[in-house]
Amino acid sequence: MTDIAFHFGVADKLAYSCRLLRKAYQSGAQLVVIGASDTLAALDHMLWTFSTSDFVPHYRPPANTKSATTLGKALEATPVLLVESVGSSTYHGILVNLGSDVPDGFECFERLIEVVSTQDADRLAARRRWRHYADRGYTLQRHDLAAVGEHT
Repeated sequence: MTDIAFHFGVADKLAYSCRLLRKAYQSGAQLVVIGASDTLAALDHMLWTFSTSDFVPHYRPPANTKSATTLGKALEATPVLLVESVGSSTYHGILVNLGSDVPDGFECFERLIEVVSTQDADRLAARRRWRHYADRGYTLQRHDLAAVGEHT
């Protein structure tokens, strides 16, 4: 069963995601990041510019790429994949959700990390996702980053 962790109280969702991805990459993990097209475009840009001393290798396939084979090959070449949908992904590692909906196919992953900003709309959407997972028997972990000063 997928381990699910909510990272609440994130002041800057993209900056936090860059730090989270850097930390995971440095530990040798591979991740799939899911979100809206504009969010992924901004994250893609920020991953190139957020640090002058660190680089997080990543790939954002063209929007029309839906093939699980194509996505699987991309993950062989890069540790971070930015996609709008996982579809029938064959990858089963870590999924990071920057979107507002429950990601289709999340149950195929070992871990799911939900990044939740301090904005009301994002918090309300996160509550709906929390209920969705809890109603299906998933054990949920809560990390309140506002209480700890948002360090990753």
